Amino acid sequence: MSPIRFPSLKRFSTTSPWAVVIAGLLAIAGIGDVAQAAERPNILWITSEDNGVSWVSCYGGTNAQTPAIDQLAKEGFRYTHCFDNAAVCAPTRSCWITGMYAISNGTQPMRSRNEIPHDKIKYYPDLLRQAGYHTSNPGKTDYNVGGRGDKECWDFKGAKGKSQYGWKHRKPGQPFFAVVNFTDSHESRAHGDVENTKNDPAEMKLFSYHPDLPVIRKNYAKYADAVENMDRKVHDTLEELKKDGLYDDTIIIYNSDHGGVMARSKRFLYSSGVHCPLVVRIPEKWKQFYPAEKPGMTVDRIVSFVDMPKTWLSLAGAEIPEQFQGTIFLGDGTEPAPNYHLGFRERADERLDNVRLMRDERFAYHKNYMPYAPAGQHLAYLWKAPLTPAWEQHHREGKTDAITGRFFRPRVSEEFYDTEADFDNVHNLIDAREHRQKINELKQALREKQLELRDSGLMPEKMRERRAAANDVTIYEMVRMDRLYPLAQYLDAADVALARDKGQLQTFVNQLTDSDEVLRWWAVVGIHLLGDNARPAAADLERALQDDAHEVRMMAAWTLINLGQKDQGLACLDELLFHGTNNETMLENVIDWIGEPALPLVKKYIDQGRTRQGKYGIGIFGRIAELNGW
Repeated sequence: MSPIRFPSLKRFSTTSPWAVVIAGLLAIAGIGDVAQAAERPNILWITSEDNGVSWVSCYGGTNAQTPAIDQLAKEGFRYTHCFDNAAVCAPTRSCWITGMYAISNGTQPMRSRNEIPHDKIKYYPDLLRQAGYHTSNPGKTDYNVGGRGDKECWDFKGAKGKSQYGWKHRKPGQPFFAVVNFTDSHESRAHGDVENTKNDPAEMKLFSYHPDLPVIRKNYAKYADAVENMDRKVHDTLEELKKDGLYDDTIIIYNSDHGGVMARSKRFLYSSGVHCPLVVRIPEKWKQFYPAEKPGMTVDRIVSFVDMPKTWLSLAGAEIPEQFQGTIFLGDGTEPAPNYHLGFRERADERLDNVRLMRDERFAYHKNYMPYAPAGQHLAYLWKAPLTPAWEQHHREGKTDAITGRFFRPRVSEEFYDTEADFDNVHNLIDAREHRQKINELKQALREKQLELRDSGLMPEKMRERRAAANDVTIYEMVRMDRLYPLAQYLDAADVALARDKGQLQTFVNQLTDSDEVLRWWAVVGIHLLGDNARPAAADLERALQDDAHEVRMMAAWTLINLGQKDQGLACLDELLFHGTNNETMLENVIDWIGEPALPLVKKYIDQGRTRQGKYGIGIFGRIAELNGW
């Protein structure tokens, strides 16, 4: 028996007489929210892990063949400019579940699980359930948010012995929102033995930043096999939907959860890390939602991942609170396309970094807030793919060139790319005079967006955690209080520090005594980036070795070591390492960045039996010990 159909209540104000009458009749009938959503489409959201556009054949990728996704694109619409905000899973999924940029909540560092005010920030499945939808996500959650269990917001969370296709567990006639997530293309599928692949290593097309080595070609082929396995599961899922008679009642969305997966893609804000496939199939009965004239066409508007939850709520006719920071890109609530996409990168596992990306359809501006750290610093999980250590060894042997070796060198403060001419982002055009206007445009857009969102990343991770805890607020709340987080002032201080202008040395010296530890942090960063031009500030750096903020001490110590005053700098780091610090992660990173002068500290640490494994494998000091045969 076909379900009863009711007029969509989205057409009426919730306080209008019609809405009140209809709601009352539905309540008497015992149908309620299910009926309210009955005229809205079912929604199936298929996500795959870690594969960017280069691994999907309908996007021009040649290494793997993805016929199921390609067919979906023929029946639907292929978005050409879809971008992830965070380039790695947990911060990305934080954006998805809250509909907010993770930097606005303080949930951007990998697996930080900082708390947010859950009374103010609703998860989008909660709102879908209120609208009468059955919601399901039996697979990956990883929302990186503290204070609430990840599975709590879903009706069907997965159960042993039950179908993992969530729509099978709804009430008769109830519309559904189902997430099906595939791990077959996850980074881990590129680990291990790379021999005997189905795909031919000789046929692999390499990114230009990778040297053409046999093991690298084999690793590409191994991952291509994994992507094709994922595509087969996409096919199986769609067949199951057809078997249940739901294919023409369901809007189907497919996208990857970020780019990847070979080193310098996932976790990084370059195109291979954030440019993702997005395909949407809309049944004929919902053709008023078509984003282009007819199926099979492409859609060129920018879509950021933060746009997705707001769009799903709009398609379902659900309530959309003001917290949602994205733009509706599909359906009868479609909003004008944004001019830009914002991306961000901070700590990934044990490794620190801090980058912001502002780009349009073609041009990409990167701001490196920690340019002294090489992009390619050793990260245990990333090094499990055979490609990565082979690439690093090739570099250590002096065999890389300006393009293949840049990953392992310290960075400049700013980067700018023409992504159409240079998808691999290897030709930095930041000094190109012909692009000055576009660079300034994107820089200004970035600053405006950071102020709008209250970007929480202008102070070191542990420093902001300490400040929030000291004031008994969440990071979300703290960054919205100018007395605790004067963001405009921090943005200005960072800009001056990153400019590497030796004429600002006295400004930095004066700022080293500021009462705000964040301004002292940016002062010592500015001095550090001046290199030999910082010598007149040596005495000031020595005083900074006693700073209340351990992060300032660490950077001052490193700078003094670079200036030849090793004894003072190493003594400070020794004190922090063996007598305690409130930022162990940064201390280990700084000691590794220093390199050879700091090796005695690591040797002493190892000799005392203090080496600890990282969560994803060998830790930073364990890696140093391994390289030195300790």
